[in-house]
Amino acid sequence: MKAIAAAGLALLLAGGACIALAADTEMQRLTTYVCATCHGADGNSTASAYPKLAGQQALYIERQLKAFKDRQRDDPPARAYMYGFTSQLTPDMMKQLASYYAAQAPMSSKAGDESAMGLGKAIWEEGLPEHAVPACKICHGANAEGKDFYPRLAGQFPEYLLKQLLFFQSATRSNAPIMHGVTDAMTFSQMQAVASYAASRQ
Repeated sequence: MKAIAAAGLALLLAGGACIALAADTEMQRLTTYVCATCHGADGNSTASAYPKLAGQQALYIERQLKAFKDRQRDDPPARAYMYGFTSQLTPDMMKQLASYYAAQAPMSSKAGDESAMGLGKAIWEEGLPEHAVPACKICHGANAEGKDFYPRLAGQFPEYLLKQLLFFQSATRSNAPIMHGVTDAMTFSQMQAVASYAASRQ
């Protein structure tokens, strides 16, 4: 009887190991052959059309993946690329992908227009009180490191950040209504300046 029980336990453990191995293999396939196409194998994208994921807040990545799958994030790139990619992801796979990219070392990004750094820093640290625009650091951190559901912006492509701000302003990206309110009264030059400043943080 003991031998039968031991054999059963061994089979159970082997089955669990096989499931874990299969999950690891699937994650490797996704990060190497699917996500890497745009975001780089380690999450350090080399093209400003695609955001860097390395070092990003895991909870933020997970929430965005869910928003893509549920079609709640509806900006044009989301519809063109991410709806299809996320359609087969399970909640556990989203969590694993988020953890993987959050653990990768982020690379710095070349900042945008240097002449706009002063304005960008002022908006980041003080906001635009005359337009009820809060300081960006309140949610995204003093060095744009982000926290929990608030994304890391440091080291991101300034062009990508500016594009997202424009999507928020026009409500083209509607899964973060607070950002529509933040950007509503901002000018293009103000958004460009703060995007350049955020991208320059490390």
